[in-house]
Amino acid sequence: MPPDDAVEMTPVPSPCISVCVVDPRGSGVCVGCGRSLDEIGAWLELDNEERRAVLARLPERLAALRDRSRPTESPDDA
Repeated sequence: MPPDDAVEMTPVPSPCISVCVVDPRGSGVCVGCGRSLDEIGAWLELDNEERRAVLARLPERLAALRDRSRPTESPDDA
């Protein structure tokens, strides 16, 4: 296992999955990776700690996007 300082020096990779589409419902979040346009634009300037903080927010954002895209049941569907 590499020393802690080597892990810290290794850049945190981008979460981009090459599905670069901004949520059409106006959230300003990429539906592929979950980052905001500001986070995508700033990624190369962010240090590892800042990148990890962005990565930590992505699962919740992507789950919210999935929940919003699910059709809701209408009373006629039941």
